Amino acid sequence: MTGLRARPAYIAGVAETPLGKVLDQTELSMVALAAKEALGEAGMTIADVDGLFVNYMGEEGTVQVGEYLGIEPRVADSSDLGGAAFEAFVHHAMLAVAAGECEVALIAYASRQRSRRNRRPPAADATSLTAQFEHPYGLPAPIGHYALIAARHMAQYGTTSEQLAQVAVAARKWAALNPKAWIRTPLTVSDVLESPLLADPLHTLDCCLVTDGGGAVVVTTPERARDAAKPAVRVLGVGQSHTHWHIDQMPDLTVSAGVKSGEAAFRMAGIVPADVDVLETYDSFTITVIKALEDLGFCGRGEGGPFVENGRLEPGGDLPAMTSGGGLSYNHPGALGVLLLVEAVRQLRGEANDRQVADAEIAVAHGVGGFLSTSSTVVLGRD
Repeated sequence: MTGLRARPAYIAGVAETPLGKVLDQTELSMVALAAKEALGEAGMTIADVDGLFVNYMGEEGTVQVGEYLGIEPRVADSSDLGGAAFEAFVHHAMLAVAAGECEVALIAYASRQRSRRNRRPPAADATSLTAQFEHPYGLPAPIGHYALIAARHMAQYGTTSEQLAQVAVAARKWAALNPKAWIRTPLTVSDVLESPLLADPLHTLDCCLVTDGGGAVVVTTPERARDAAKPAVRVLGVGQSHTHWHIDQMPDLTVSAGVKSGEAAFRMAGIVPADVDVLETYDSFTITVIKALEDLGFCGRGEGGPFVENGRLEPGGDLPAMTSGGGLSYNHPGALGVLLLVEAVRQLRGEANDRQVADAEIAVAHGVGGFLSTSSTVVLGRD
């Protein structure tokens, strides 16, 4: 880690793809639009890219994206960590930049899951453990898995449905300030509790959106970052981990891989939770946020429910979180992690307009994948 500290990496450009329901683009053209915009912020073009990091796009991985964009990378990575892949890619790009293996890394993703109506994962092979020990018992993925986690948290720590609903309400209040958010109408705790129960104890409004979308992030060297068209943001700390794939193999339903990824990222950055001005955490479900707060150390184990009460995550709250509106109200294109990075950078640059957190200097993007299976954490700072 000493070498990483000696030669830091910077995020010099970020951009969203078209969002919501995208009928006039392909995933590849969506990536191209976001890449061009993000590279423009960095003062670069496609010709400058020598590292390519793409995942969760089915057959359209780094090779196909590279062909479409005209990139022949020196370093390529398509590690599958689900929604946590993109924060992990910042980690991998930082290592590549520090080692001199590349100078300009492009992280990109796009999905048209809403337009294609194919959010459901492919059927498991009949011989897989999932097919043998989960599907026959009617466990729907992923909501059934997260419902188990939420139910366990409630039973063990007394967390309530009202506290889960507070997370959705906070996300919606931020979305109301974001013109790009998919849903901006007011939301109350009662609205969440009265929405249909999908998998006890999770209601419809405890669950993320199903939208098209994606984004692009440019990671580069300090020297190249100085020439960026917009202020570059420094990568202060990174960490990643994973614990399981099958829910029955999760060591503890109330503890995720975020404990290790968060500890590593915060330690490298030299910060503690109290130093964080903005938290962009994955919100696939309301319980995902409560787990992240505990795993990252913003509150004690089992204290996530009370922690989110009284508007703590909302605009004007003690810990502004999900400031774009998150996966619950802004956009969730199957893998939200890349958009967490986009929002974190915009907050640190002071570009978030009505939802801008005053004097934001340190932001955390925390990605989660699978069934709380994978986690990756990135600490960003205004240089």
